Amino acid sequence: MIQLTNEPIDTAEIADQARSANAGAIVLFLGTTREFTGDRQTVALSYEAYREMAERRLAELEAEVRRRWPVIECIIVHRLGVVLPTESSVAIAVSTPHRADAFAAGQWLIDSLKADVPIWKREQWSDGKSEWVHPGT
Repeated sequence: MIQLTNEPIDTAEIADQARSANAGAIVLFLGTTREFTGDRQTVALSYEAYREMAERRLAELEAEVRRRWPVIECIIVHRLGVVLPTESSVAIAVSTPHRADAFAAGQWLIDSLKADVPIWKREQWSDGKSEWVHPGT
């Protein structure tokens, strides 16, 4: 399942969707908004995407992760719009028969998503300034 949403991410639902009687492991990765980056206080992140291209690229990543590892379930959800500190901006759940594959597949997915998917974030600082952050960071 692939989803771009403006709503908060329901992590319990995502974990439930990744469950399978054939899975011995589920890895759930959450990317969350941290309050401080260095000495600058973040009040919010704003995400924008080229939706059609982002959904297509996420589908390609899902197909590739299934080709590389014995993935049973794969869920990728990314927030758009404003995400406040402590809220999740991205969730990836991968279930596989064994934990090593689940960890490897999950890490590959988040690293590939950050590098290749056209989703951009703007950090909004407590001093009123904002800055667009490179998608790979």
